[in-house]
Order: sequence, then C-alpha cells, then structure tokens
Amino acid sequence: MPNLKAIRLRISSVKSTRQITSAMKMVSAAKLRKAQDKILRLRPYASKLHEILVNASQSLERAEFNNVYNRKSEPEKILLVVITSNKGLCGAFNSNIIKEVRKVVSEKYSEHYKNDKLWFLAIGKKGYDFLRKMNVKNLRECNYLLNELTFENSCLIAEQIMNSYVSGEFDRVEIIYNQFKNAAVQRLTDEIFLPVETARESDEVRIPADYIYEPDKEQIVKELIPKSLKIQFYKSVLDSFVAEHGARMTAMHKATDNATTMIRELTLQYNKARQATITNQILEVVSGAEALKG
Repeated sequence: MPNLKAIRLRISSVKSTRQITSAMKMVSAAKLRKAQDKILRLRPYASKLHEILVNASQSLERAEFNNVYNRKSEPEKILLVVITSNKGLCGAFNSNIIKEVRKVVSEKYSEHYKNDKLWFLAIGKKGYDFLRKMNVKNLRECNYLLNELTFENSCLIAEQIMNSYVSGEFDRVEIIYNQFKNAAVQRLTDEIFLPVETARESDEVRIPADYIYEPDKEQIVKELIPKSLKIQFYKSVLDSFVAEHGARMTAMHKATDNATTMIRELTLQYNKARQATITNQILEVVSGAEALKG
C-alpha cells in the first residue's frame, strides 16, 4: 500500500498541473476565436480572387500568354515550405507535419534530396528543430512570422519565394501545413504554391463570366497572379496558426479531463489507504487491551 504522504503529494502535483492545463485551454480558446474569424473572412475573398483570375486567363492561355510564374520545364530544384508551431503541447499537430515531410521526401523527392537539390523553409520552431536533426544541408527558417502574423509580414516572405522562383533558383515550391477545419480536426495539406496554373482542367468547361476589363485583360492578370499568390501564402500560414490553437485547446481540454480523473482515482486510493491505516491502529489497540487482560 503506498504511503499516505506520497499520495497527498501526488494529488497536489496533479491539481497544480490541472490548473496549468485549464489556463492554457482558456488562453488557446480566446486566441482561436479571434484567429478563426480572420480565416473565415479570408477564405471567400481568396476563392473569389482565384475565380476572377481563372476566368480572365482562359482566353490568354489560348493566346500563349507568357506567365513567368508557370514554367513548363521538369522541376529540378524544389523548395518545401514546412509550417509548424513555435510551441508544443498541441497534441499531434507537429508530429503529423513531420510524418508528412518524411513521406514527401521519401516518395517524391528522394533523388533531389540525395543530390542536394531539395531546399527547406521552416516556419515554426518545431519544424526547424526537426529538420536540423535530419542534418539537411539546405535549410532556412522564418520562425519570427508566427510571433507577429500579419498580411504585411507574410507578403515579405511570399515575395522572396516568388522572386526566387522567377530568377530560376527553384523550379517548384510546395507548402506542407495543417488546414483548419474545426477546433478538434485539422486537415493535413500538401499543396503546390509554384508553378501556378492560371486555368485548371476542371475550370475549362465553365463559361467565363462577362467582365469588363480596364485597362486590358493581360495587364490585370499580371497584377492578379502575384496578389493571388500572396493571399494564398498568407491563407496557408493563417490556416496553420488557427489549427494550432484549435489543436492546443483540444489537447489541454483532454489533459484537464485526464487530470480530473486521476485526482478522483488518487483520492479514492488515499481514502482506502487511510482507512486501512486506521483499521490497523484499532486492531493494535484491541490486541494490546486483550494482552493486558491475559
């Protein structure tokens, strides 16, 4: 039977842990509510912007429109943008991204990785630490973005990536991140950021909307593509940011419930041990009294 003092200390320790996890749950819930409003407002705008871009570019595709963000050559130099979190205690949020990175590298870019033609850009300290342990040679980091996540700050990184693609430093850019679905569910996403297709096969059969373009369609598309890419990059980072708080809130909620269950079990164990101690003391008293009578 465990010592009563040891059980009391363990109950006290679990109660302190429960206070911490409960506070972290409330903080994550407040941050989630604020960030969730942003991503829900951004998604319709990003979707409509892409729809306008597709409608405007369909006719330009047939006219061999020169799109510098869509090279047709076979990709040789790849950049993987890995978006994780700067902090832990968010369940399987980061480990799922790490597993996906391993899968993508082994299944799609094993030859590029062996030939040092695979670059990594880590947004989030957890992903950066993992990639550094892998001893990857071509590793960059932008962990500061998650501390001050704004559209202006994300545009600076998006512009650097876009300029690197246009200059030929990279032939393909992929983003791996957790997409926010709800507070308890995150959808693991691996999407191609560059090259960008201005008209997808599924959109070719649609009837283009009757827009009036001013000054001209080609100039508008040239301006829309960079803006659409910046919006897409910001949406990916914001999606991951919101999903992180949802995952942390869920993880802390489960941790708080587990701590409550453990406290209940330890209290029951403590009461049983205390009852057994009292029973032993009564038996000792009774035995001593009987011994004096004899």
